[in-house]
Amino acid sequence: MKIGPYILDNPLILAPMAGVTDRPFRMLCREQGASLAVSEMVTSNKQLWHSRKTQLRLDHTGESSPRSVQIAGTDPAQMAEAAQYNVENGAQIIDINMGCPAKKVCNVMAGSALLRNESLVANILHSVVNAVDVPVTLKIRTGWDLDNRNAISIAAIAEAEGIQALTIHGRTRACAFKGEAEYETIAEVKSRIQIPVIANGDIDSPEKAVEVLRQTGADALMIGRGAQGRPWIFKEILHYLEHGKNLPSPDTNEVNFLLNKHLKNLYDFYGETMGVRIARKHIGWYCKHLFNQSVETNSDIIAEIESFRNNINKVESTEIQLEKTINFFTRKGSLLAA
Repeated sequence: MKIGPYILDNPLILAPMAGVTDRPFRMLCREQGASLAVSEMVTSNKQLWHSRKTQLRLDHTGESSPRSVQIAGTDPAQMAEAAQYNVENGAQIIDINMGCPAKKVCNVMAGSALLRNESLVANILHSVVNAVDVPVTLKIRTGWDLDNRNAISIAAIAEAEGIQALTIHGRTRACAFKGEAEYETIAEVKSRIQIPVIANGDIDSPEKAVEVLRQTGADALMIGRGAQGRPWIFKEILHYLEHGKNLPSPDTNEVNFLLNKHLKNLYDFYGETMGVRIARKHIGWYCKHLFNQSVETNSDIIAEIESFRNNINKVESTEIQLEKTINFFTRKGSLLAA
C-alpha cells in the first residue's frame, strides 16, 4: 500500500494510542513487523508544544521512515500550523485525529466529536493538506452514535480534500470500545472511494486479521490494543498471511529479550521516575497476554500473578523493577512451558 510517495512493506500499522505509542513502543513494534507506527496525538495548541509531554512525543530519534505523527484540534488554522510544526520536527506523514472517543477530547469538540460537523471537517482537512508538502491521512469512527453513522460522507469529503489514506475504527464515538466492531461500514466505505482504506478495531489474532481483510476489502489493518503486551502480534499476523498457519508462540527467552529491551528503552527515554511508572502498565499487559489466558482455570497461579503485579507497581527503582520482572517471567514461563 502507498501513502503518498511511501510504499509500506506490508499491510500492518500500529495505531496511535495516547500514553502507549511512545518512541520506545513504536520502534519495538516496527522491529516486530509493523510497516508504520503512528505517534501519540500532538495537540494543535501551540502553548503546549514546549511542555515535556509534547517534546517527548516529538522525539523521533532513531525511527525508520516513514514517520507518522497524529495531530488533534478543532481550529483549521491551528491544525495547519501544527502540521507544519511537526513536519519541521521530522514528521513525514501527518495523521489527523477524528476518531478519539475520550471525553476530555470530545468535550472540546476534538477527536470523534468533529464528525458531527462535516463542514468543519472539510475546512480542517483542506487547511492541513494545503499547509504541508507531506501526505496527510485521517482517522475516524463510523459516526457519532448508532443513529448518526456518517463515515461514508466523511470519507467522500476526505478524498475530495486530498487525504492520502483513511483509517476507520469500526465503532461510533458513543460505542467507545464496547461491543463488536462493525466491519460492514468499513466495507461500504471501501467500495465508494479510491484512496486506501485501513481497517481498525478488535484485531487481536492472525485469524481475526485475515477475517477483517476478507470482510472489509481494506488495503491495510491498524492494530491498537491487540499489540499491548504483545508487540510480536505483527510478526504472527505476517507469518499467517504468508503461510496460512500460526507462528509458534515466543518462548521464555524470546519474551525476556523483548521485555528487557523494552523496559530499558523506556528508562532511557523517560528517566528513572517516569520510566518506572510508564513501564508498569506495559508489564501488566505482558502478564495478561502471556499468563492469564494460559492459566485461566488455575486459581493459585492467577493469585501469584496478581500478587506480582500489585508488588511491581510499588517499585520505584528501574534496577529493581527490571530484575524482579525478568526473574518473574523466567520462573513463570518455565513452569507454564513444563
